[in-house]
Amino acid sequence: MKFKNATKDLDLKSNDRLYLKSNSPFAPKHYKDLSPKGFKIFTFHSGLKKKNDDLLIIIFDKVINIASKYSLTTTPSAPIIWDKKNNKGRCKALIVNSGNANAHTGAQGIKNIDKYTEQLAKLLSCSTHEILVSSTGVIGEQFDPNLISKQIKLLPISKEKRLIDAARSISTTDTFVKTSVHNLKIDKQTINCFGFAKGSGMINPNMGTMLAYIFIDCEIASGKLKKLLSDNLEETFNSITVDSDTSTSDTLILFSNPLKKIDIKKNYNKISSCLNKVMRELSMKIITDGEGVKKLIKVSVIKAKNKKQAKNIAFSIANSPLVKTAIAGEDANWGRVVMAIGKTQEKINQDKIKIRFGNNLLGSGGKKNCNINLSKVDKYMKNKIIEIKVSLGLGNASQVIYGNDLNNEYIRINADYRS
Repeated sequence: MKFKNATKDLDLKSNDRLYLKSNSPFAPKHYKDLSPKGFKIFTFHSGLKKKNDDLLIIIFDKVINIASKYSLTTTPSAPIIWDKKNNKGRCKALIVNSGNANAHTGAQGIKNIDKYTEQLAKLLSCSTHEILVSSTGVIGEQFDPNLISKQIKLLPISKEKRLIDAARSISTTDTFVKTSVHNLKIDKQTINCFGFAKGSGMINPNMGTMLAYIFIDCEIASGKLKKLLSDNLEETFNSITVDSDTSTSDTLILFSNPLKKIDIKKNYNKISSCLNKVMRELSMKIITDGEGVKKLIKVSVIKAKNKKQAKNIAFSIANSPLVKTAIAGEDANWGRVVMAIGKTQEKINQDKIKIRFGNNLLGSGGKKNCNINLSKVDKYMKNKIIEIKVSLGLGNASQVIYGNDLNNEYIRINADYRS
């Protein structure tokens, strides 16, 4: 199968906040973009959304190795069920639609996937086991698979797109596109590591309603690819939360695009570091595009008894509606942090707890710090990024979690979502 209109490599930077209008104070001023080698990107407006592209199809030049992580929800979407059952770690094509999550759609949801994957497999002369699928959008609504099938028929005459087009096509409530492009030098070879993602609401650890696709331009065996993904997941996508809601659809896939051959064992740390940059950048773009977000909250828990305790308490603080609304109102209500610590039922000694907003010590020794400089605290609370620091005084474990504020805009977006 041949395609026309291949584009040249490029690195596009633009000040026009490409494609999506964002009121987020964290929206990027520049967007990194490229036209990849080793695979082709196609996007379409299928009709699943009222306007804009809503279908992404990526076709690799050859069947490649992949590693994947999916939502831990007990109500997974049809695409997650289908991928887990059918894919064995090899990929020729990826199909992603936005506007409909194909979740809680019963046997019909699986049949719909069967229809358009069989059609694409026939077109590409590959197996359906070598096709991956994802969906994002409204839960519980059936959709017509012919909307996708019609676009698959157009593939041979369709124009190739770029990374930023792929990111745009999978967006739902996102207010800006999310791309990341990095590279490293190994043995005089430039290895690109890049990706794109979507996500704005329903974000919680074990990922969230987020889709992320990352590509490394070198040949990596399946086992090493899985290790790379696992090694970098915990402190990136699994350390963010918008609203504590875990999605039915969250998907993260790492693709080994075998353009270069290198010694993976020798260069593992270099590759892992570059991958971490991409995963961190994409996860931070998701959290700073949280629905209606005006402030980023960094929760740092230190001197915990163990990692599990630190993580439970950090997430409890970051997910607390009372903490989030206090930050939105620029109110240093540290008592709500005390509440969020206590509701975890973790064994602590509250007389050892120290609570800071930035460098301002608000609570210590089990009571209020009577020497608080209120004007300094009030000034700090006007910052876009607020750090809540909690020292438990119990051990050496720590955890950093990123969240955001909760305001009227989040309510408006989600109240109007289906309309």
